[in-house]
Amino acid sequence: MIDLHTHSNFSDGTDTPTQLLNKAMANGITTLAMTDHDTVAGWEEATLHLRPGLSLVLGSEISCQTHDGISVHMLGMLFDPTNVDLMAMMAETRDNRIGRMAKIITRLNAANFLVTMEDVEAQLSDGATLGRPHLADALVAKGYMKSRDQVFAEVLHNDSPYYVAHHSPTPEEAIALIKGAGGVAVIAHPMSSLRSRTVSPETFDAYVAAGLDGIEVFHRDHTQENRDLLTGIARGFDLIMTGSSDYHGNGKLNQLGECTTSPEEFEKLESRANQRRVIKR
Repeated sequence: MIDLHTHSNFSDGTDTPTQLLNKAMANGITTLAMTDHDTVAGWEEATLHLRPGLSLVLGSEISCQTHDGISVHMLGMLFDPTNVDLMAMMAETRDNRIGRMAKIITRLNAANFLVTMEDVEAQLSDGATLGRPHLADALVAKGYMKSRDQVFAEVLHNDSPYYVAHHSPTPEEAIALIKGAGGVAVIAHPMSSLRSRTVSPETFDAYVAAGLDGIEVFHRDHTQENRDLLTGIARGFDLIMTGSSDYHGNGKLNQLGECTTSPEEFEKLESRANQRRVIKR
């Protein structure tokens, strides 16, 4: 089984990279992509603890925003982590998350959700990318809500009065940087209405022109209608179709291997990188 979208505790997952790899093997995964948000910080541990029988695809889920404010996530995989331009963009995005978090906390405090930056930072692993899931965990720890899912449903969704946008590249800019670093670009869960507004089919013209390689068609947040629409778009543009769990450990209901990528589609995806960067033992 091939699962091309998972997270460790270097972003908003709850498993260490080592635990993630071990769970993947226990669940019959043969090829796993670890794609933490806007960081490559977990790559070293994952590479060090990789065992025979599992192929590792290293990447990052890059936070993007369209010109009209729609949040888009772009999976960059198999890229060169020493590429200066791509690393600088991710660093800028991570830095901006701190100021954004402070603004969200101020809005929550005004509504009597009494949480501090220190409460949020207590939920992070060393080196992890700060994000709203950590704020959700802090609100759960303080007893305001029972779970991350409840916090996002009631308080931290993109249309809530507490939401604050943050600096991020456009999808086209992210694709260009990923391709410039020799990697492959796959748009993640593009029709997930659970994530507020979604991209329209018409936007794929610009993404393909920028170098988009694939679409995450098979994802738990996509309805069958969504999957049919995305399959048609992928075939029309000759894009690769992937399937992924978007696993976060205990942070979400998603389970490893619940959606997968076919070996044929993965072979095509890997061939689009400028080097063979899948890691094996």
